[in-house]
Amino acid sequence: MLVVEDEAKLASLLQQGLASRGMGVDVARTGDEAVIRATATDYDLILLDVMLPGRDGIDVCRQLRAHEVWSPTLMLTALDDVESRVRGLDSGADDYLAKPFSFEELLARMRALTRRGGPPRPTLLTVRDLRLDPASRRVWRGGAELALTPREFALLEVFMRHPGQVLSRFELLEHVWDHSYENRSNVIDVYVGYLREKLDRASIETVRGAGYRLRA
Repeated sequence: MLVVEDEAKLASLLQQGLASRGMGVDVARTGDEAVIRATATDYDLILLDVMLPGRDGIDVCRQLRAHEVWSPTLMLTALDDVESRVRGLDSGADDYLAKPFSFEELLARMRALTRRGGPPRPTLLTVRDLRLDPASRRVWRGGAELALTPREFALLEVFMRHPGQVLSRFELLEHVWDHSYENRSNVIDVYVGYLREKLDRASIETVRGAGYRLRA
């Protein structure tokens, strides 16, 4: 795995703690070094600090996704406001952990990310006349490009990775939103409505008592 952290003491603690649990750990101290290492090596997991000298963690994550590096990425940062969490997740990170954190919580988050696993993400997702490019974050319907917000894009991407499959509100929240949202929140219903307006009303089906399904 790759630890991207410019604070020497924390980087050393993480490296020693993870190594003591049998994990192979590389350390990068700058954003540029992180991009070079992660594009050259297929890491099982990346721990990525946001506040880095030069290229910050947000930009690093965007660069990695643009280079089709899909290693599960857990962002670490002292910035614990909602806007910072949203920026991190919208850049392509899979989860977000605010400093200071306990080592046991870090391990639990890492286990959760590695359990998700899954095959490498395809360069282009296609469902009917919809095409979505995760790297460039662009979507087309037929020959027309659609203008989606980052959150709409992330929600549509989840649907297009599971065409014809019923996804519960909890599953959608888990993949698209961070842990500050509760399962009873109506945020999913609101954003499904936004997508229906930009696609068509019949494109996303409501399955009563179960969730939503993108028609395949």
